[in-house]
Amino acid sequence: MSTKPYLETLRQEIESALDSATQFDADCPERLREAIRYSLLAPGKRLRPTLVLIACELCGDSIHRQNALPAACAVEMIHAYSLIHDDLPAMDNDDLRRGLPTCHRKFDEATAILAGDALLALAFEMVGTLTPPELAGRSCKELAIAAGASRLVGGQMDDMLRETMIDGKNTTVQKMELVHHRKTGALIRVSLKLGGMIAGASLPQLDALDAFGKDFGLAFQITDDLLDVLGEEATVGKRLHKDAAKAKWSYPYFLGIEGAKHAAEKMVSDAEKALAIFDHDTVPLQMLLNLVQQLPNRIK
Repeated sequence: MSTKPYLETLRQEIESALDSATQFDADCPERLREAIRYSLLAPGKRLRPTLVLIACELCGDSIHRQNALPAACAVEMIHAYSLIHDDLPAMDNDDLRRGLPTCHRKFDEATAILAGDALLALAFEMVGTLTPPELAGRSCKELAIAAGASRLVGGQMDDMLRETMIDGKNTTVQKMELVHHRKTGALIRVSLKLGGMIAGASLPQLDALDAFGKDFGLAFQITDDLLDVLGEEATVGKRLHKDAAKAKWSYPYFLGIEGAKHAAEKMVSDAEKALAIFDHDTVPLQMLLNLVQQLPNRIK
């Protein structure tokens, strides 16, 4: 089944909602407004908000999917803020993101920091609009955990600390995966969970979505690592060959190119199995399967 028409519909819904959410009032300084919208609305895959909407429709219907748009915007705002800050000179010091100059290159470092701060706050403002209030509260808590010191931010901290600590003796793939489960996987997993929660998913459904998200997140990270070695900057939209230059943890570093490809294929297979409880005749289920199945194709 082709994903294009369905995913294009979701993309249009997400883009429209993100645009509306960043029409700030007159008290927002124009330079800050420009930096926020420059980073948030830059061309991207919109993977995480797409996962929110698909999971919501999978566990409910298209009406529930519309109710999930604030949460979809929120996870994309968290993702955008994390990229702005990751690109800063004090962190990864990148100058290209999504095929465009990074926020601190386009504007300046201080503006980039403030744009990221504003996006983080706006994400929770968006989730706070969910109804009923109990759902908004639970969703805020789940998003805060995923974005916080033990998940997204903690994973980035460990990634920075361990970049220069590879010695081949006390570093393992398992340790690296613990970083990626937090730095990359946490936001993917909470995207699926929020979508399910908004649709009123059962506990078995939420568990299945979480298991899928865990495997999907690793498959995504492995292919991203492979793209750093095998991809082209014009296609990927960011600087490549950085991992090897920094002796940074990556799947190709530990497993080699072919070993990393096999690892990605295994994660894809495990992710498919995690969705066994759902009706395979539904379009949302087929879309989730297609998204994960297409990951290895990014590096072929």
